[in-house]
Amino acid sequence: MRVLVTGHDGYIGSVMVGVLTKAGHVVTGLDTYLYAGCTFGDDPVAVPAIRKDVRDVTASDLRGFDAVIHLAALSNDPLGCLNERCTFEINHVGTVRLAEAAKKAGVPRFLFSSSCSLYGAAGDEMLGEDARFNPVTAYGVSKVLAEADLSKLADETFSPSYLRNATAYGLSSRLRADIVVNNLVGIAYTTGEIVMQSDGTPWRPLVHVEDISRAFLAVLEAPRDVIHNEAFNVGNASENYQIRDVAEIVRQVVPGSSIRYLEGAGPDPRCYRVDCGKLSRSLPHFKTEWDVRRGATELYDGFVRHGLTRDMFSSFTRITRIQELMAAGRLDGSLCWQTPEAAVI
Repeated sequence: MRVLVTGHDGYIGSVMVGVLTKAGHVVTGLDTYLYAGCTFGDDPVAVPAIRKDVRDVTASDLRGFDAVIHLAALSNDPLGCLNERCTFEINHVGTVRLAEAAKKAGVPRFLFSSSCSLYGAAGDEMLGEDARFNPVTAYGVSKVLAEADLSKLADETFSPSYLRNATAYGLSSRLRADIVVNNLVGIAYTTGEIVMQSDGTPWRPLVHVEDISRAFLAVLEAPRDVIHNEAFNVGNASENYQIRDVAEIVRQVVPGSSIRYLEGAGPDPRCYRVDCGKLSRSLPHFKTEWDVRRGATELYDGFVRHGLTRDMFSSFTRITRIQELMAAGRLDGSLCWQTPEAAVI
């Protein structure tokens, strides 16, 4: 298929492009390149790309594609809360406009990168795709709104699917330091301590970035009637962890590290466990390949191999990067490049 991947230069996208091209698909990227130059290890796989903000995409950009995989978003809670209006403008309104443009352009499939964050504060219960939404951040709310409006576009010519990713982890050329497994391994490796911001009791579903990419590939190639206007939790039911258990795995993986709880650390309101059985039942050939211990080992080995330092690791925090670009006058308050030249790293 000819596939357009928005956000192809990001954390998940830079891995997914490799998975899709290896499977024989013809990939074009679309990205505003907020994180260009923020490379860890090898450069991402190079593909033809459109340098454009997802908010500015038109139908003419999308003609001739068989599918759009929409990853581009403000992609974590601190960044989403930096400017909630901008979060909804990109993650909700921008997503719907992109889908409308894709439908107008005759693109038959639209795979939306949603999130298990839309379940929010849910406690210990295992949640299927029909569970009640209870998001606790702007990021989570934006995913709820986007899914609802995308479903209204579904018809015999336009088939959206919603992949609700568990919390990602793992190595990527566009490494992120602000997601839990990556953060704990990076802090442990660079400081010797695993610093716990909460009391460690919250549950979180976790999934390797490569397994996310393979799930998108499986949905992309699936029969239309199996995935049309359907939501899928992406992960594995066995990979729901309390954060304190993740910390203990990291302690065992990173030599000489210890766990420290910050004084007064309480429970994180983001607490949920998800059942991912629908994806495996619908697409029985798809299986996840990673668990957190293997992923933590991969991260540790990568950090050793590339000589990760504390300063280097902090530079892979999304909100830090955005604030630096804004302070330098290269991005405005809506996260638009101030001049075309500002987008060039």
